[in-house]
Amino acid sequence: MAAGFDAHEIDELAFYVYVYTDPRSDQVFYVGKGQGNRAFAHLSATGEHEKVQRIAEIRGAGYEPRIEILAFGLDEMTAYKVEAAAIDLIGFENLTNKVVGRGARRFGRMSIDAVHARLSARKLERFEHRCIAITVTNSLEMARERLGSRFEDSSDDAIAALYDATRGTWRVDLNRAESCEFALAVNGGVVREVYRIAQWLPGGSTHYVDSALTPLDGRYEFVGKIAEDAVRERYRFKQIGPSTQNPIRYFEPGDTPT
Repeated sequence: MAAGFDAHEIDELAFYVYVYTDPRSDQVFYVGKGQGNRAFAHLSATGEHEKVQRIAEIRGAGYEPRIEILAFGLDEMTAYKVEAAAIDLIGFENLTNKVVGRGARRFGRMSIDAVHARLSARKLERFEHRCIAITVTNSLEMARERLGSRFEDSSDDAIAALYDATRGTWRVDLNRAESCEFALAVNGGVVREVYRIAQWLPGGSTHYVDSALTPLDGRYEFVGKIAEDAVRERYRFKQIGPSTQNPIRYFEPGDTPT
């Protein structure tokens, strides 16, 4: 289940509009507006409301509803207008909203993880491990195109796509790469995920979900797993600055991001 917003994020979000999506069909079934952690309140709601029943049905099938922020940084009246426009666009008959909403500054659907990355990213003060930071912006575009709105949520597809986009294939200094404990997936100067590296292999040694990730001679890929919580919490959603033209950067313990 997605983590709630912290105090800093709540302040930055102000009033916002959010949507609930059924991950089984990618269909939006609820549009709402609010502030604070209102977007998460429906997850613990009870009663006979169709929205509550839909959430229970999704969970009964082994899934969690996907929560996305449609617009944020709004005043209350603008939030009402955006909510109403979204309901009109989707069609009230397709939603579980009990009433039609009344009736940007930062529009465009964002997953909860994307909100955390955008609003809560703090600069990393120093590295405590040998890390290879990999800028994955270009390779992520292929995953976004394939997965659509599912890309930035916590689905198995999205997790696998980010892993594949990070792990290969790259032109690396193999000796330096093999000395690194962790690989950081970096997008927009912010660490989006942290992987413990098990092994580096010649490019194309393992299967990729996105077949467009074609290996080239002289390139390598790693295999690994998501890092343990303590390491992940240290680096994930931290700013380490934009890369130069080279998507690969190496950091030693004690290094500070530039």
